[in-house]
Amino acid sequence: MRYTAPMTERTRPPADPPASVLILAGGQSQRLGQDKSLLVLAGQPLLVRTVHRLAALSDDLIVVTNQRQRYERFALPARLIPDERRGVGSLMGIYSGLQAAQHEHALAVACDMPFLNLPLLRYMLSLVDDYDVVIPRLDGLLEPLHAVYSKACLPHIRSLLDQGQRQIIAFFDRVRVRYVERDELDRFDPLHRSFMNVNTPADWECVQSLLEQNGH
Repeated sequence: MRYTAPMTERTRPPADPPASVLILAGGQSQRLGQDKSLLVLAGQPLLVRTVHRLAALSDDLIVVTNQRQRYERFALPARLIPDERRGVGSLMGIYSGLQAAQHEHALAVACDMPFLNLPLLRYMLSLVDDYDVVIPRLDGLLEPLHAVYSKACLPHIRSLLDQGQRQIIAFFDRVRVRYVERDELDRFDPLHRSFMNVNTPADWECVQSLLEQNGH
């Protein structure tokens, strides 16, 4: 488990160039034992918190979910899009959301990342002009659910899915990839909490403790 720095930036205009935002809400939450997207943090379910936070980045927000009825009651400022095929995993979620995106590029994140850092995400979006993927790389590890993808990725993702492959990074050798390295990440998020997610009860306890400590 990794984690994000306190989020203090006020809302600013959407990113330039414009990009869509994909929030993947398709996990089974098996290790946690309950639906992580509906865990309440600071008075809001994680998914609701994520959508409203990322609304500062885009005029086109998409929640990729096969449980539309679960989220309709929140009247989110986002479109609810199902996977083209169910039970295939995050690669299908990225593919389905990217297909539906109104913009050429889309930021893709998981719904259970409570400390997303807007300055870092804006920086990543500023790098898209010459690349098809912009992705953090920290100590050799990639963060594919905290990354930007272009529609040029679609045929390559489709090829993987048709072959029964699910590893997100398996198509990277076919597209132009910009790795955001540690020194760049440290400028915005020196504690690397941007990448913290909630997979287990221990993760959830850590998230709540950090929120109390930082007052956010």
